[in-house]
Amino acid sequence: MIEGLKFDDKGLITVVVQDAQTKDVLTVAYMNEESLQKTIDTGETWFYSRSRQELWHKGETSGNVQKVVSIKADCDKDALVVEVLPAGPACHNGTSTCFTNTIVEKTDVGSVDIIPQLVNIIRQREIDMPEGAYTTYLFEKGIDKICKKVGEEATEVVIGAKNRDAEEVKWETADLLYHLLVLLQEQKVDVYDVLEVLKTRHAEKRASTKNI
Repeated sequence: MIEGLKFDDKGLITVVVQDAQTKDVLTVAYMNEESLQKTIDTGETWFYSRSRQELWHKGETSGNVQKVVSIKADCDKDALVVEVLPAGPACHNGTSTCFTNTIVEKTDVGSVDIIPQLVNIIRQREIDMPEGAYTTYLFEKGIDKICKKVGEEATEVVIGAKNRDAEEVKWETADLLYHLLVLLQEQKVDVYDVLEVLKTRHAEKRASTKNI
């Protein structure tokens, strides 16, 4: 509740805005009690501008509103994470996130952000159909070929697991996930809808466990 939050001496609280699906950090802003209450009441983000000293509704002029999915406070209750579904770029520069300047990055660390990247690449491949691209080849061959590849890669994962070959399981699972994403695109099924099913099942399972 707002009553339990700790605003600073200027009546502000730091807010980290995060894409609810990709988990990208979109921006860092500030809210006062009024803008936080407006955010809760409207279901869209409202912030407090320290330079203009006024409330502002994200997307009011650009149309790039942010639909609120969740609001969470940290352990000290002096900072918030607001998960949103953005209707467009979060940054005034036109980028999806304000955090575009990489200072240090390790490229050999796996991250779930590869999923939305692949989804976007596969979607664009289906539109552009660039010659020589493997994804183009799959779309040209159609659903039968795509389904065949999904089946083949799933079998390879099973074989790797039966052989206790962790390296093979890793590589074949990557192939399987890629071909599944191609299949979802061909079927026009959003991967986030699939994740929603998993999330719903998990929530239902937790609820049923608590009732035991």
